Amino acid sequence: MRLAAAFLAAASLAVPGSESTGEATIRRALRAGTGVIELPAGEIEISSELSIAAGAHEREIRGAPSGTTLRAARGFRGRAIFVCESASHVRFASFTIDGNRAQIEPRSGLPPSNQPFAQFTRGNGILADHAAALAVSDVRFINVPGFAILASASRDVEIDRVAIADSGSRNARGRNNTTGGILLEEGTEHFRITRCEIRNVRGNGVWTHSLYTSPRNNDGRIASNRFEQIGRDAIQVGHAARVQVENNTGRLIGFPEEIVDVEGFGTPVALDTAGNTDHSAYVGNRFEEVNGQCIDLDGFHDGEVRGNACINRQATGRYPNGHYGIVVGNNNPDMRPEGIDIVDNEIDGAIYGGIFLIGSHNRVLRNHLRRINLAHCEGSATKPACNYALDQPDLLRSGIYLGTGGPRPAPARGNVIEDNEISGFGISKHCISAAPGISLSANTITRNTCKDDPAE
Repeated sequence: MRLAAAFLAAASLAVPGSESTGEATIRRALRAGTGVIELPAGEIEISSELSIAAGAHEREIRGAPSGTTLRAARGFRGRAIFVCESASHVRFASFTIDGNRAQIEPRSGLPPSNQPFAQFTRGNGILADHAAALAVSDVRFINVPGFAILASASRDVEIDRVAIADSGSRNARGRNNTTGGILLEEGTEHFRITRCEIRNVRGNGVWTHSLYTSPRNNDGRIASNRFEQIGRDAIQVGHAARVQVENNTGRLIGFPEEIVDVEGFGTPVALDTAGNTDHSAYVGNRFEEVNGQCIDLDGFHDGEVRGNACINRQATGRYPNGHYGIVVGNNNPDMRPEGIDIVDNEIDGAIYGGIFLIGSHNRVLRNHLRRINLAHCEGSATKPACNYALDQPDLLRSGIYLGTGGPRPAPARGNVIEDNEISGFGISKHCISAAPGISLSANTITRNTCKDDPAE
């Protein structure tokens, strides 16, 4: 069934203070059977969520050739502009969603640890719950207070050429609460997020997340997306398996500074990891101006981190939340930090060390670590930025640091560290170092070059 543009021509006429003619017409079309719904041209105010009925299938919602904008009304009520529950083969294409963030933004924190975002966060753009074969292409999202797209417990999700700008809300302190970008959660599987432009988002740009008790997200690809001015993580792969993150680019991660969730320890990261994440690969991604970490591998194991770059060109004060270049961690109790290849990556400008390594049977090869230890930490408490873990004086000032573990013991041993080029402040003396109790000789360390950079 096709609902032609002529059938919806009256939809652009709004009725102030009530459900607009256009909104009512769209609702009638959504209640119909399968087919294509061509949205009316112009701007249409939406007062409450537009629902695609459970069990619906073979639906396409697309904008008019001359352009369609669906805008949340001042008193909008609902989880999202579009809500798609237990439906299959639904496609959204070629229109704009304006979330009217300035008028309806809530001030809220994160959901309880046992509650998915789909049951907590309101004011999203598109919410899909237990959907199958969902596609979103050439849709523009602006001023969305929640997530632009939130897919929960769904499968076969394709998001392509989506543009997101000026979105995400804040907590009571005015910091980001993770919202604004694309979230796939609760075991979403077989997904693709490609060729999207994500700009000025307060929270995460692209994020996979599941509760500890839920299935992991799996079999996904996040590729060729562009990020600019992201307040939290550009990309986070959380609690996942078999996810390829490749050829993404970005700049100004962790900016603006005032939106960073410092009280919640939400350090911005270009490529972040959480939960139990394995058999995944971060390859060929490049970021510039990162006010945080370049790559966080907390929970990452049996995977590949190859050919990525983070370049910081500004003075040290530009990065108040600056951190390590690459960090391996083990917060999740179901994984061990093993089988990681960290190869051919470039870190140029890290406030502290270049690579923090724990665990065993990992390979750190041919990485280029430049301008390490911009904070000029020297193993004492004389600088406020350097007075962390004083029992490990080399922790913040080393090119590569071999640690004892994270929250759980995971001593660095049986790793191969070869052919890395490392330079920075004091690096000739603190190139590859180990925590007390960790033996460098328990690892294979050869053919690494180390030198000091001129003081900056």
